[in-house]
Amino acid sequence: MLRIDLNIHNKWMNTIGFFSLGSIMSLAQAPFDFSFVYFFIIPLLGLYFRDLKEHKTGFKVGLWVGLGYFGCSMIWIIEPFLIDPVRTGWFAPFALIIMATGLGLFWAIAFCIAVWLTSTGKIRLVIFALAWSLAEYLRSTVFTGFPWGHISYGLSDLPMIQLTSWVGIHGLGLIILLICFMPMIIPRNLFISTLIMLFTLLFCNIYGFWRSNNQLTPNILNTIIRVIQPNASQNLKWRPDMIDFFYKRQLAFTKDISDQKPDIVIWPESSIPGYLDYNTGLINEISTAAGRETFVILGAIRKKNNLIFNSLAVVGANGDIEALYDKKHLVPFGEYLPFHSFFKLLGFSNFTSLVGNFQSGYSSRIVNVKNIPNFLALICYELIFPKYSNEDRNRPNWIVHITNDAWFGTFSGPYQHLVQARTRAIEQGLPLVRSANTGISAIIDPYGNILNSIELGTSGYFDAALPAKLPPTPYAKFGELFWVLISVMLLLASSKNIYRKHFIN
Repeated sequence: MLRIDLNIHNKWMNTIGFFSLGSIMSLAQAPFDFSFVYFFIIPLLGLYFRDLKEHKTGFKVGLWVGLGYFGCSMIWIIEPFLIDPVRTGWFAPFALIIMATGLGLFWAIAFCIAVWLTSTGKIRLVIFALAWSLAEYLRSTVFTGFPWGHISYGLSDLPMIQLTSWVGIHGLGLIILLICFMPMIIPRNLFISTLIMLFTLLFCNIYGFWRSNNQLTPNILNTIIRVIQPNASQNLKWRPDMIDFFYKRQLAFTKDISDQKPDIVIWPESSIPGYLDYNTGLINEISTAAGRETFVILGAIRKKNNLIFNSLAVVGANGDIEALYDKKHLVPFGEYLPFHSFFKLLGFSNFTSLVGNFQSGYSSRIVNVKNIPNFLALICYELIFPKYSNEDRNRPNWIVHITNDAWFGTFSGPYQHLVQARTRAIEQGLPLVRSANTGISAIIDPYGNILNSIELGTSGYFDAALPAKLPPTPYAKFGELFWVLISVMLLLASSKNIYRKHFIN
């Protein structure tokens, strides 16, 4: 007779269930932007964790929820491996599994610690929110960091995203977790505590709506920006018969005459063929196409002393390179291979040849050029790190982001990257202009509103006036201070429960 082990059956059902909860939770991220799923999934997790006995179970649940969440929200990670499917396509599923597992481990450890630290009950949920928020911070910083898909970005379609101007993404992540746990934390009946949760949500969104609809003062500099999007797909961009085609397309967009002559033209990341240092004639051609008194900001690969840099260059009216910024935070396993010598020693020469050999730059990200407003330069991947917008006290007038989102495919990656760009603008109170090779190029005001954009997968350009910047936001002044203070106060308020569990019971 066939016998079924019900315990094993239940374990698998629980595993599938928690994986599914994480997957559904990922729908809050772009391109779906179903923020409302947070207000069902997170309370459900809180209800389960409130009375959980075993911290080992907490680890397993956190891992499976994380695998579901990151496995779905990071699906774009397979796209770079499919550009050359013969050589790298085999690694695409492994890349997704490794990424989802690595990020999921941060959640697993946080969930485990929350259960281990506290007794069952409402204080457990406060610690749960703190641990989860800390996990999001740690994955944003350790091993060079990767804050892509942060839970706060799932609120980008709600006005309350404006709270990042005070507390940043980590503070907002903590706030939304606490709000979702309110029905189980507040010592009243479920109906009243749910009303309090809804009122808090309403208040946060009313504040966000009010802030994002404030009138911007006109920019007295009256700087006109032209943003160019050549739409050079990654599998065609460097093909010998297409290189000149895409370059000439950008040149033609730069030459076009419009009602207002642009003061600055922006090309995307790595937008010119060959090394910048050996392309004097080409740079002169770009400068001539832009015309007198027009600067061109472009991305290029440059070589110096046999070292290769991913760079942003400012080309002046006479074809001179007025300023250079070399990308400082490179993409591991993309632009460089960590432990390159070790992998080569093990015999993985074929693998090491697939990864770039770029060097990190060392200059300031604030670019100062006479006759144009100084700006914060961010190249592609650097945009996802809030800390780089805060690292220099010399506050810029705007943020320039050049990127090649063709690597991210067309489903979710470019949309998620745009959400992060909007959030950087809100955090700093600065306008942000991004030129993306295949899209989505945009000009974003200091409240995160998209003023002009070019759709994904199309070529073209737009001219727009650079918005004025706002006074420094609290986050621009103090960084993560408010998030830290809130976390410390909640931890102190919970310390009695922790003490009782570990020193009295």
